[in-house]
Amino acid sequence: MTAAEQGTGTLIVVVGPSGAGKDSVMGFAARHFAERPDILFVRRVITRPSDAGSEVHESVSDAEFEEMRRSGIFAVFWRAHGLSYGIPADISEKVAAGMTAIVNGSRAALPAIRQAFGKIAVVVITADLPVLARRLAERGRESEEDVLRRLTRQAPDLIAEPDVTVIDNSDRLEIAGRQFVALVERHSARSHHPA
Repeated sequence: MTAAEQGTGTLIVVVGPSGAGKDSVMGFAARHFAERPDILFVRRVITRPSDAGSEVHESVSDAEFEEMRRSGIFAVFWRAHGLSYGIPADISEKVAAGMTAIVNGSRAALPAIRQAFGKIAVVVITADLPVLARRLAERGRESEEDVLRRLTRQAPDLIAEPDVTVIDNSDRLEIAGRQFVALVERHSARSHHPA
């Protein structure tokens, strides 16, 4: 049994396709919960520059990441899109102590995250294909070919899992943001009043 399973907190893992607005939805919730010390938005360690993308993260080199990995600093780590990602090990202790922790995850890393943290809640942020295509094109980070390849890539079907909630972010951010806030509040209430 992991430390997280013994506690009453929850790790909420946010996943979804590029362009779905995961960072925007999480940012909406972070502003909403700014005065809540029991709700933590996890800063991932990533091997990309700190000014790349909208996610606030700890930027490290490949060599630094490897040294951190060898030192046991990560509860979970994975590679995707040519980058390395890590969730700090101290998050396990915070969840075990009753906190609700929210992290931007990866569908491919979910088995490792479940193994490290035990019971988790997964939130899939999604959007209609035309919306995803428009948002990815507006970023200007990828060619049209790369955008099409990204959108047609087969992702594992998570919808059937019992710990998964899907939030559609095709419309105004406030709509998906409020749904996500409500989900976090439900999990936080359970942490403070376990069944």
